[in-house]
Amino acid sequence: MTGSELKQRLAAILAADVAGYSRLMASDERATVAALDIARAVFRTQIECNQGRVIDMAGDSVLAVFETATGAVSAALAVQRELNTIIAKVPEDRRMRFRIGIHMGDVIEKGDGTVYGDGVNIAARLEGLAEPGGITVSESIRTAVRGKVNATFDDQGEQQVKNIPHPVRAYRVGTAGSSVPKSSPAVGEVDLSPSDKPSIAVLPFASLSNDPEQAYFAEGLTATITSDLSRISGLFVIASTTAATFGGKVIDIRQIGRDLGVRYVLQGSVQRGGNKVRMTAQLVEVGTGAQLWSDRFDGDATDLFTLQDQITGRIANSIGRQIIVMAARDAEKRKTHPQAADLLVRGIAWSDKPLSLERLIEQELLFREALALDPNNSDAWARLGRTILLQLSPFASAFLPEQKDEKLREGRMAVEKALALDPNSAYAHYAEGILYRLLGKPAEWARAYEVAIALDRNLAIAYGSLGTALIFLGEPEKAISQTQYAMRLDPLGPQIGNQQAMMGRAYFLQGHSDLAIEWLLKSRTSNPKLVRPAGVLALAYAQKGNDTAAKLTVESLLRVTPHYKVADAFDRPVPFSPEAYHKLYEQVVLPAARRAGIPE
Repeated sequence: MTGSELKQRLAAILAADVAGYSRLMASDERATVAALDIARAVFRTQIECNQGRVIDMAGDSVLAVFETATGAVSAALAVQRELNTIIAKVPEDRRMRFRIGIHMGDVIEKGDGTVYGDGVNIAARLEGLAEPGGITVSESIRTAVRGKVNATFDDQGEQQVKNIPHPVRAYRVGTAGSSVPKSSPAVGEVDLSPSDKPSIAVLPFASLSNDPEQAYFAEGLTATITSDLSRISGLFVIASTTAATFGGKVIDIRQIGRDLGVRYVLQGSVQRGGNKVRMTAQLVEVGTGAQLWSDRFDGDATDLFTLQDQITGRIANSIGRQIIVMAARDAEKRKTHPQAADLLVRGIAWSDKPLSLERLIEQELLFREALALDPNNSDAWARLGRTILLQLSPFASAFLPEQKDEKLREGRMAVEKALALDPNSAYAHYAEGILYRLLGKPAEWARAYEVAIALDRNLAIAYGSLGTALIFLGEPEKAISQTQYAMRLDPLGPQIGNQQAMMGRAYFLQGHSDLAIEWLLKSRTSNPKLVRPAGVLALAYAQKGNDTAAKLTVESLLRVTPHYKVADAFDRPVPFSPEAYHKLYEQVVLPAARRAGIPE
C-alpha cells in the first residue's frame, strides 16, 4: 500500500496527553522534558507489549492504534500503574499525570501508517473527559472488554463532545480487586470471562536444544499435551493455536489468565539430545501466581507418549477433578516406533500453524512417513485424511480434475482406516466431517462433527465446522451458538477470522444486518486476505438498505476477484440440501445479491 492509498478498518484508538503541561513547562522546562521522555518510553513499551502501534508522539500527546480493545485497555492500565510508581517520590506540584481516552470504531488508515476519522476524534474527546492520571473509555470499549480485564467501569453518562454529532457514552476506568465481576455477554458478543469449571492454557514449551531445527519437537509436544488434556472430563482447555501466540515473550501469568479467561497455566521446557529428552513443567494458578505443581521428566524419545500421559495425569490430580484421561492408554497399546512418533509430532506441529497449501503438503509427507513405519497408528491416519481433504477445500483450484479425484479417494481411504482402527477417535470423526462436506452431504457432515464433539468436548475446530454445517442445513441460529463456543475455546487461533465471518453469515441469514456487518468487519480486521466474507458484507449492507456501501464493497471485491459470484458467498443448494436452506438462499441471499450487484 503506497502513501496515497486509504484503508478503512475497525480499530481501538488510544489518545493521551499531559494534564497541566504548560504549567509544568513554565515551572521547569528541562525537568519536564526529561519526565516526558521517560513517560514516552513507558507508553511505547506497554503499547508494543499489548499488540499496539504508536502513531504519533507530538508534543505532550500520544496516539496509538490497537488490534483489540483488550490490548488498548490493558496498555492504558499498565501505563498509569507504571507512571504512578515513577512519580511517587516527585513533589506533588511537579508530578506529570496523563489523561487517556480510548474508543473503538472505524478509522481511515493511510499507506504511511497514519490514521484519522471519527474513531480518532472520539478517542481524543474522551481523553479530555478523563481525570489527570485516569482513563475514560467509550461504550464500544467497555462492551468489548467486559470480563477480560481486571478493572471497573463507572458510568459518566452520555457526553456531547465537540465535532461529533451524536452523544458518546463514557465510562471512567478504575482498578478492580482480585476478582473480576461477571456479566452476561451482549447479543453478538463472545464471553471470555473465566469459566466456572477448571480451565487451563498450555503455553508453548520452550526448546532448550542448541539445534534450532529441534524447535518443532517442543511445538508438537505442546500441541499433543493440549490435545490430551482436552479429553479430561470437566476441564476447559484453550486451543494450542491461541496459546501459541504467547510463545517467545516475557510472560505475565496473571495477564495471560485475564486475556484467555483461564484459572491455570501450564508452562515448561524441553531439552533433547539424540534419543534422550528432558521435560520440566509447572502448573500455576493465575489468580495468585502460586506454583501449584512442578515436576521434571527424563526419558527416551521412544517413551514420549508415556511422559505425556504422566504430565496429563499429574495435572489433573493437582486441580482435584475426577478425570478420564483417554491419552493415558495402556502402554502396550501405544508402543510406536520412535521415528514414527517423532514424525507424528512434527506433523502435529505443522498443523497448528495458519492454513496454507504448502503446509498441508508438508504435513501429508510427514504423516505418510510415520505410517510407513507404524501402519496401525489411528491418529496418523486421521490426520493424514484431514490433511489431504483440506487440500480440496480452499485450494481445489491448484489441482487438475483427475488429481482432485485421486485426492478425494486417498482422503476417504485414510479416514475409513482411522475409524476402523479407533472408532472413538474424535479427530477421525472430525476428518470424516470434511469428507462429507466435499461430498455435499450437510446432514452427515453435521453428524460427524457432533460425534467428534461428544468424544472430545474441547475440540474447537469441530465446533466451528459444525457451525458451518448448520448454515447449510438452514439453521443459522444454531450455527451462532456453536461458532461462539469455538471462539471461546480458541479466541486467538488462526481460524478466528473465518469464525467471525461465520457469525456474520448467520446473523445475515436471520435478517440482523447490523450484527452481521459488525462481525464481518471484525473478520476483515482479523484476516484481510479472506475473500469470501467480503461478498457477505456486501449482502449485509444491501439487506440494511445501505446501497452505496454495498456497491462500493462489490466494486472493491471484483477488482481483486473478477469472477466472484453469489455462490462464492453462500454455496448454492444441492440435491441433499434441506428445504430450509433452499428458502434462505432464494428469499434472503439472492434478493440481497441482486440489490448489491453481485453476479449470479
